[in-house]
Amino acid sequence: MKELQHLNKYFLKYKKQLLIGTVITIIARIFLLFTPRYVREIFVVIEKYLKGGVSEQVVKAELTEVIIYIIAAALIAAIFTFFMRQYIINVSRYVEFDLKNEIYIQYQKLSLNFYKKNRTGDLMNRISEDVGNVRMYAGPAIMYSINTITLFIIALIYMFNEAPKLALYTVLPLPVLSIVIYKLSKEIHHRSTIVQQFLSKLSTYTQESFSGISVIKAYGIEPQTSASFKDLAAESKGKQIKLAKVQAWFFPMMILLIGTSNLLVIYVGGMQYINGEIESLGTIAEFIIYVNMLTWPVATVGWVTSIVQQAEASQKRINEFLKLEPEITNTVEAHTKITGDIVFNNVTFTYDDTNIQALNGVSFNIKQGETLAVLGKTGSGKSTILDLIGRLYDIDGGSILINDIPIKDHNLTDLRKSIGYVPQDAFLFSDTIKNNIKFGNQEATDDEVIEAAKNAQVHKNIIKFNNGYDTILGERGITLSGGQKQRVSIARAIIKAPEILLFDDCLSAVDTETEEKILKNLTKITKGKTSIIVGHRVSSAKNAHKIIVLDNGKIVQEGTHETLINVKGYYQHLYLKQLSEASSNKD
Repeated sequence: MKELQHLNKYFLKYKKQLLIGTVITIIARIFLLFTPRYVREIFVVIEKYLKGGVSEQVVKAELTEVIIYIIAAALIAAIFTFFMRQYIINVSRYVEFDLKNEIYIQYQKLSLNFYKKNRTGDLMNRISEDVGNVRMYAGPAIMYSINTITLFIIALIYMFNEAPKLALYTVLPLPVLSIVIYKLSKEIHHRSTIVQQFLSKLSTYTQESFSGISVIKAYGIEPQTSASFKDLAAESKGKQIKLAKVQAWFFPMMILLIGTSNLLVIYVGGMQYINGEIESLGTIAEFIIYVNMLTWPVATVGWVTSIVQQAEASQKRINEFLKLEPEITNTVEAHTKITGDIVFNNVTFTYDDTNIQALNGVSFNIKQGETLAVLGKTGSGKSTILDLIGRLYDIDGGSILINDIPIKDHNLTDLRKSIGYVPQDAFLFSDTIKNNIKFGNQEATDDEVIEAAKNAQVHKNIIKFNNGYDTILGERGITLSGGQKQRVSIARAIIKAPEILLFDDCLSAVDTETEEKILKNLTKITKGKTSIIVGHRVSSAKNAHKIIVLDNGKIVQEGTHETLINVKGYYQHLYLKQLSEASSNKD
């Protein structure tokens, strides 16, 4: 139960509803327990009549009165039971809502390293399946626990007041039941944890398969993928069956013990009636009803125990992520104006997940309104520079200054609001094209959306779609081509009108003519703003105020286009190579 203590704050939040639900539950059980006592009265009245103690008319009147009481008690119990569910079960839905929000907010706070180490399917499973298990604990488990405890206490008080010896024999099997539940609960907890882990594996595999369906189809590996899924599903099924086998012991044990109690009531009660220790057969009938009324609560003890064990296993998995402290935190509350002066001073950075040193002693500076182009081979550290400016990671050594202030001393929200970022892998959401562009500025007008699309050279493509800017994109923007996705991503960044624009090889999927038009528009848009363009083409770098060339995380060349094309090295080689390719294409 230690892991489930995390939910106490929610129970305190909804304590009023839980308290009302508890009171209603107690009232409902009290009225429900009137029935056995009235049934006993029926036997008493009939026995009096058989002994000649009362007339037929009196018997009919008394029986009618008792039946009316039974119906009234049942109706009142039913009404209160309805409101009991309304209060307590609703609380479980509130807790589910709050917990999902808490998890989602925590997911957003965690750094990119977290997402590199954890799979999407597992994250989804914890916020769906695991939270669902916890909801069952926060609602049905609590409701039936209150119901069972109330019923037991009141029923036992009635039973011991009526016939202590008979009551003692009736509850004799209960200690055996407690021992059985304790033993089975430990095994259920262990197997529930394993089941949830395999559900995460299954969710992860299916999520990756659906996301990469185009690759699966292109390589024709549907049979292999299906076979792998079948094997994983079979293994998960095996774990589920093992859990079900343990859980299956509960109800047979309940039925056996309840049946034993009924036999004891009939035998012991019958002997007591014969010996004159109890006055009426109605007492035996009353006790049989009590025992059968306790059948479901006793049965739910096992079910509730199973729910609690599964919920604890799920909450433990949830707590693993909730307890993680975000690596990147906002340490400054004060707001500062960010204009775009950027200084890298001997910056060193190594990725935790791969232990690869991406940058080693990198130093450069950019003034507000300047453009920096970063070139280099794949894996040289180009994209890392952009990630560090957005403070998606914190550096290992050196310093990064923005407006002559260390990057950590800037309000994180202000910093990221001042940046327009176009990633290398353009990610678009399953929404309209308009909303994907407005993601950069939610308050943007339709005219501003169109202007941004025109500057990104994608407007003509968009208006050709049947629904134009209202076209709904598929997952990750699969509806669009690679070049179109990149250009929509560029429009999303520039509509934000940020002080700093970061372009991470975002023109690789467009032809040189379109690239030239986009760069011409960007020159106009980025006037007075700081821009960093990462790329593999000289065409995207030639108009930059500064150019740096990276190799293995170090700056190996630095200068302007005019100076670097006259110096032997990577930039000159790239320039001549692309110049030759351009000439060949013209021919």
